[in-house]
Amino acid sequence: MSERRPPPQPPEAPDALTVTTQGDTQARVPPARLLGLPPLVDARTRLLVLGSFPSVRSLAQQQYYAHPQNAFWRILQAIWPSSPYTECAAGYENRCNWLLARGLGLWDVYASCERQGSLDSAIRAPQHNDLVALHARNPALCAIAHNGGESWHHARHSAALGLPIYRLPSTSPANASWSFERKLAAWREVMTAAGLL
Repeated sequence: MSERRPPPQPPEAPDALTVTTQGDTQARVPPARLLGLPPLVDARTRLLVLGSFPSVRSLAQQQYYAHPQNAFWRILQAIWPSSPYTECAAGYENRCNWLLARGLGLWDVYASCERQGSLDSAIRAPQHNDLVALHARNPALCAIAHNGGESWHHARHSAALGLPIYRLPSTSPANASWSFERKLAAWREVMTAAGLL
């Protein structure tokens, strides 16, 4: 009779980091609490695009959508061809001013969370940003668009503002099931509906 072995188990969710200490003793260390980026808005902001939480690269560079494979900046460049898109740090400030001048603002649904890596599925213990306070400081805001599924899961919070709410396909490279052209068409439709085109 052959010995039966249990099937292999999937790896444990990355909600903690296993650390080997002196003497090969292992301890589970919870991930560090991460703080998101401040909102990119001003008095001209009419449409606020909400992501979930910045990627590791975005946090390190303190820039929205800093990962080079994220389609966000390329989509906006295609929507508004006069984009000052460049890869340099000064280029980021120019792009931000360019977005604000067109009435587009950026923020995330989460103010802070615990996470290993950049995937939304790894987000633990999130704390929400205060959309009500942001709207009070920016009365020209007239619509919210959620960039991706994780952000969209929290649309009820933005719906409480009484503004039109739109769902956008994620610009993340993890959303490989949508082609660039399909993402672009969806984003263009929302920009038009929000009066930015």
